[in-house]
Amino acid sequence: MGDIRRRGAVALGLTGLVAPLTLALGATPAQAASCTTAAGPYQKQVEKFLGRTVDGRQSAADCKAIQAFQNKHGITPNIGYAGPVTWGVMDLMNKQKAVGTNPNRDGKCPVNKGRIACVNLTLQLSWIQDGSRLVYGPVPVRTGRDGYETRTGLKKIYWRDIDHVSTIYNVAMPYSQFFDGGQAFHSVGLSMWNPPGSHGCVNMTPTTAKKYWSLLKNGDDVYVYGRKPGT
Repeated sequence: MGDIRRRGAVALGLTGLVAPLTLALGATPAQAASCTTAAGPYQKQVEKFLGRTVDGRQSAADCKAIQAFQNKHGITPNIGYAGPVTWGVMDLMNKQKAVGTNPNRDGKCPVNKGRIACVNLTLQLSWIQDGSRLVYGPVPVRTGRDGYETRTGLKKIYWRDIDHVSTIYNVAMPYSQFFDGGQAFHSVGLSMWNPPGSHGCVNMTPTTAKKYWSLLKNGDDVYVYGRKPGT
């Protein structure tokens, strides 16, 4: 999410619609941490997800595998403990995978708007459709954390800035496409599963953000629905 500094025609009345992505808890490169010998409350589920022997007991190899997952996605503490945050990320990944190529199976994203970018907060997925035809996606995204939720409803892209930089936080927001005040699609250099989330923007990988930039334009619809886990 970023401050609004439109060029030319954009009004300056959108004050307070702040905030680019700031580095979330665990977003910085993980520091070396010792492995815990304790089994977590989600030990068996985490073992299964990682393809480990499912015995509910923490081994040194289990801990290293869990810790590697935590480091990859910026989960802290990164001590190899199979706790609720780690399992929550894995469970979300499982649910995202189960969607397959039919992300609008619930019919909640409008099919009577032509081209539209859909954002399912519950599953942290986004896609572009044209009527009932899937154009691109679904892809994992990273939306607003608790207290900075990505706002729901039908919106329109009203401003695009390929090299946007927040003047408040001095954070680059490449391929920004604003659709609701300071909330925008834009790329970040973080895992899409990095908790706890953005400050309201819909974060994307550089590949996804570039694709959205090529497929969308000012005036295109955006529909955001659901509720991000933990908000």
